[in-house]
Amino acid sequence: MIIAVVLGGLFVAADRFAVGYAEDRLADRIRARQGLAGSAEVDIHGFPFLTQALSHDLDRVDLKLKGVDVVADGRKTRLTQLDATFRGVKLNGDYSGGTAERAEGSALITYPDLTEASQSGAKLTYGGAPDKVKVTASVNLLGQTFTRSVVSTVTLVDAGEGQGGAAGKGGRGKIVRVRADAVPGEGIPGIEGAVRKKTDFDRRLDDGLPVGLQLTGLTADESGIHLKLSGTDLALAGS
Repeated sequence: MIIAVVLGGLFVAADRFAVGYAEDRLADRIRARQGLAGSAEVDIHGFPFLTQALSHDLDRVDLKLKGVDVVADGRKTRLTQLDATFRGVKLNGDYSGGTAERAEGSALITYPDLTEASQSGAKLTYGGAPDKVKVTASVNLLGQTFTRSVVSTVTLVDAGEGQGGAAGKGGRGKIVRVRADAVPGEGIPGIEGAVRKKTDFDRRLDDGLPVGLQLTGLTADESGIHLKLSGTDLALAGS
C-alpha cells in the first residue's frame, strides 16, 4: 500500500513537471512566432498529461497573450490582452506546436491604444453607451483652430465595404470601423469634412491576428473595445 502511494506520488510529480515544461516550451514558441511585446502563458488541461502527450492529442489548451502588436495594411494596433481556448489539439512530432480543430477567444483594445491606432491625433474615450466612443480632435480651418468632440459608433464590418457601406473590390476579412454619429458644424463651411478626417477611421486587424483566429464580433464599454474571436483548423505554434 505504501509503495503504491509513493509510486502514485512520483507519477503525479512527473506528470506535473512534464506539463509545466510543455507549457513553458509552447509559450516560448508562440512568443517567438508572434514577436510579442508582452508575455505568453499556456495552460494545458487534463490529467494525466503524459497519456495525452504520448497520443499527441490534447483536449484543451488555454492561451493568454499580453501586448500583442497586430500589423495590417502597414498600420500597427496593440491588443492589450488576447485570451483563447483551443480544443482538439493534435501535437506535432517534436511537441513544439500543434493544430487545433477549433478555437474561441476574446481580445481587448484599450482606449489609449485605440487612440494611437487612429494615427490622426484624435483622442478616443468611452462614449457613455454600449458600442459608443467619444472622439475629440482639433482641426485648422479658415485660419482658426476648432476642437470638436463627437460621439461615434464602433462596428465590425466586412473588409470589402467602402466608407459609404458599399461593397468594395476583393475585400476579405473584417474591419473595425469608427464613425461619428454627427458632427456639429455650426454653419462653418467645410468643418464637418475636416473633423471627420480626424475622427472617422477603419482598422483591419484579422490579417495580423495571432494563431489564425478571425474576428467574429465586437462590443465597446468603459474598459475599451472587446473583440470576439474564433477559428477552425488552426496552428497553435510553428515548429
